[in-house]
Amino acid sequence: MAKQMSNLVSRVLVALVGIPLIVALCLIGKIPFLIFVLLIGLLAFNEFSGMMKNKNSYTNRIIGSLSVLLIILNEYSNFIEYHIFFVMIILVLLLSELFRDKSSAINNIGSTLLGIFYIGFFAASILNVREFYNASAFTYSQGGYLILSILVSIWLCDSAAYFIGSAYGLHKLMPRVSPKKSWEGAVAGFVFAVIGMIAAKSLVLEFLTTVQALVIGIIVGLFGQIGDLVESLIKRDANVKDSSAIIPGHGGIFDRFDSLLFASPIVYLYLRLIS
Repeated sequence: MAKQMSNLVSRVLVALVGIPLIVALCLIGKIPFLIFVLLIGLLAFNEFSGMMKNKNSYTNRIIGSLSVLLIILNEYSNFIEYHIFFVMIILVLLLSELFRDKSSAINNIGSTLLGIFYIGFFAASILNVREFYNASAFTYSQGGYLILSILVSIWLCDSAAYFIGSAYGLHKLMPRVSPKKSWEGAVAGFVFAVIGMIAAKSLVLEFLTTVQALVIGIIVGLFGQIGDLVESLIKRDANVKDSSAIIPGHGGIFDRFDSLLFASPIVYLYLRLIS
C-alpha cells in the first residue's frame, strides 16, 4: 500500500511539473521545442538500445545517437541531402562493427538501424508537425495548438482505453503482445481521440476544417494505439515492463511518447497531402 501511494505521489508530481512545461514548449516552438524533441529522440534511442541488449543485440549507441541527433537537426535546418546521409550512416556503422568486440554483428547492425530509422525519423516528424505552419508569426502558433491537441487526444485515447477496457473489456485485442488490452478499450480510445480532435477544432484549431480535424483524430486514435502495441511487442520480447525508470511513476520516455512517435509521421503526411 505504501509503495502504491508513493508511486501515485510521484506520478502526480511529475504531471504537475511536466504538463505545464510541455504546454509551454509546444506553444513557444522554435529552439526550445527542438531541444525537447532531441531529448525525446536521444533518450528513447538509449532506452531502445537497453532493451535490445536483453536480446543479445548490442546497438552502437554512439553512432545511433549521433544519427538520431542529425536526423532531427536536419529536419529543422535541412543541411544535408538524405541519400548522402543514408550512405554515411550505413558506411560508418559497417566499418565500426569491424572493430567492436561484440558478438552477433548482424543483430547489432540491424537493431542499430531499426532504432535510428524508427526513433530518429518518427521523432523528427513530431518537429515537422509543430513547424508545419511557419509561413508567418501569425500562423506559427497554429502548429503549437495542433501538436498540443494531438497530445491531448492521445491522453484521452489512453485514458478511455484503460478505464473502459478495465471495466468492460471482454474481448482481447492482441493477447500475444499486450494481454490486458481489449477491443472494447481500443474502440473507446479511438472514439475519444476523434472527439478530442473535433473539440480542439472548435476551440483552437479554426484553421482546420471539420473533416481535416476528423481525419487527424482518426489517425491519432488508430496509429497512436498501434504505436503503443509496437512498443509493447518490443518490451515483451525484451522481457521488460518499462523501457526505463527515468520518469518517476511513469516509466521511460519511450513509454510516454510511443503513441506520439507513431502517429506523428502519418499526421505529417496528411498535412502535406492537404496543403
